[in-house]
Amino acid sequence: MARHHVVVIGSGFGGLFTAKALRRADVDVTLISRTTHHLFQPLLYQVATGILSQGEIAPPTREVLARQKNVRVILGTVDAIDLTAQTVSSHIGGRMTTTAYDSLVVAAGAGQSYFGNDQFAEFAPGMKSIDDALELRGRIFGAFELAELAETEEEITRQLTFVVVGAGPTGVEMAGQIAELSQRVLQRDFRAINTREARVLLVDAAPQVLPPFGSKLGEVAKKSLEQHGVEVVLGAMVTELDERGVTLQFKDGTTQRVESACKVWAAGVQANALTKTLSEQTGAPLDRAGRIAVNPDLTLPGYPEVFVIGDMMALDNLPGVAQVAIQGAKYSAKTITRRLGGKDPMPAFKYFDKGSMATISRFSAVVLIKKFRLSGFLAWLAWLALHLVYLTGFKNRVTALGHWAVSFLGRGRAERAVTEQQVYARRAIERIQGGTRALASSPEEWNRVRTELEQQAAEEARLTDEKQRGVAVSTGPTI
Repeated sequence: MARHHVVVIGSGFGGLFTAKALRRADVDVTLISRTTHHLFQPLLYQVATGILSQGEIAPPTREVLARQKNVRVILGTVDAIDLTAQTVSSHIGGRMTTTAYDSLVVAAGAGQSYFGNDQFAEFAPGMKSIDDALELRGRIFGAFELAELAETEEEITRQLTFVVVGAGPTGVEMAGQIAELSQRVLQRDFRAINTREARVLLVDAAPQVLPPFGSKLGEVAKKSLEQHGVEVVLGAMVTELDERGVTLQFKDGTTQRVESACKVWAAGVQANALTKTLSEQTGAPLDRAGRIAVNPDLTLPGYPEVFVIGDMMALDNLPGVAQVAIQGAKYSAKTITRRLGGKDPMPAFKYFDKGSMATISRFSAVVLIKKFRLSGFLAWLAWLALHLVYLTGFKNRVTALGHWAVSFLGRGRAERAVTEQQVYARRAIERIQGGTRALASSPEEWNRVRTELEQQAAEEARLTDEKQRGVAVSTGPTI
């Protein structure tokens, strides 16, 4: 008799921690993810600014779960969920896969939201994936390189103007690190430009920096950013964004044009589109961020075998942070094992807030843990310790610590290599009809290619065996 089959969608905090929490359960687990890695998203900005490599914050999911024998990992983007048939459909390239489940945990996360202006994405990448971080690394370091080549002051100014949209933790951390690059890291590396003259603007429509941290810590963060050379522009909404810059609109209706080659979008999130199909099948409402309303036990109305966790669920105004996903994952896994054991149902899910942290620059951070507030160097040490604990894998912790020492104690950046492909690949793929799927060969095409390669290999072997190599081939008498 087949064991209870749990399908988990996503390899982020929610998906990975669900799978790990089921390691001793009498179940088989299939984890479906569109990437091969588990991404530690809070440190993406350090990949974008050359502090860490992508491997240090994104270990292979298979490697993480290699010793857990009841888990199978498969690669694919989930296209559809049939709640009645209890199946999940996914694809990779031109290959489609259908996976049946007894219990389903949907933890596919969220993407960037441009608030209805998706055209902004072409010139202002978000901060949600390794691809985003590598593209931004190319754009940030590339801007300094192009400024060195520029022939006019106007073009130098445009290349050395960086606009970060969104004054939440990601935006604050990104703006602080770009300022650190220009003010400290790169100042000796160029001859025609002075990197210290770079402008870094942090823009947000909100009236303060880091709203979830409260007004006091928000003001501390704002002053610290300004001391490090960041121009904090609040109460300003981005109304236009193109290749050459952005247009800001203020509350009084006035507008300001900022010429900028490098823009970073760190404002707003949108839940994975799977919530829409789940809503259509269950009648559960979606909120403005596309998150689906769930029961107090994190299941969908009418479908107790389906759990939605992390950034995809709407419950009690919970924030979209890693701890919500981790705690939801452990709760869902425990609910599944208790059901299989015939035990009483779990009480309603209750989130334990472990606090929030954000770095501003080296040796400077803000920490909020319930009513406890901390800023400055001690807050930065607390941030450092916590992120080391949550990095997956001992090897990654050691290498990350080494890179932090190089970056924060010295002036170096270990990961400054950039390529044209990093900057332009996303836009090139988007212009291909059908996207990456159009570039993938079908199984039939691969079989044809395999046959040709086998014939070629056989001919190569025949020439060697019959000692025909280097022997002139007779073409008959010439007239």
